[in-house]
Amino acid sequence: MNEFDALHSRALYDPNLSDIQKVQKECLRLQYEYNQTGPGDQAKRDGLLKRMFAEAGEGCYIEPPLHANWGGHFVKLGSYVYANFNLTMVDDTVIEIGDHTMFGPNVTICTGTHPLSPELREKGMQYNLPVKIGTNCWIGAGALILPGVSIGDNSVIGAGSVVTRDIPENVLAFGNPCRVIRKLDEHDRQYYDHDRRIPQEML
Repeated sequence: MNEFDALHSRALYDPNLSDIQKVQKECLRLQYEYNQTGPGDQAKRDGLLKRMFAEAGEGCYIEPPLHANWGGHFVKLGSYVYANFNLTMVDDTVIEIGDHTMFGPNVTICTGTHPLSPELREKGMQYNLPVKIGTNCWIGAGALILPGVSIGDNSVIGAGSVVTRDIPENVLAFGNPCRVIRKLDEHDRQYYDHDRRIPQEML
């Protein structure tokens, strides 16, 4: 197993090895360039996203600044993914994000983590667990998604939640730790805020 295989194998490895650092620094250079773009630079942003991310579908919009360990190098975006300011990704292994998923400001997604052993942490060792977020999800402002978590299609994660375990599809979930509050149902397809009905022409 080479140095880069270790990132995706759930095995312990040293992230400070020179070959890893060399590639990572180039990824961060592209991220720096992305974060210097202005509101009128959408074409440049689109081009950079295609270079930065493992996959980036059409219509994706990530508001700078973006903060990611690898600048999105192992991140797979579907189409029409939207992220507000300060999306932070500890993207040391794969993060998959489905079509039409939205992120509020200051969301953090972590794949990298460290052993409990103080001796291993002193050596800088870490290991990574992939994260998968389904299609048409809404991740509220300030949510924290921990390594190894999956979130099912259409689910909503409330602001400030700490997602420590898998969340199924079609639910509203929030809290610390994040837990399922209820299933999304027909009422949610007819009303957008308590009893405020969605205009018929929008249905």
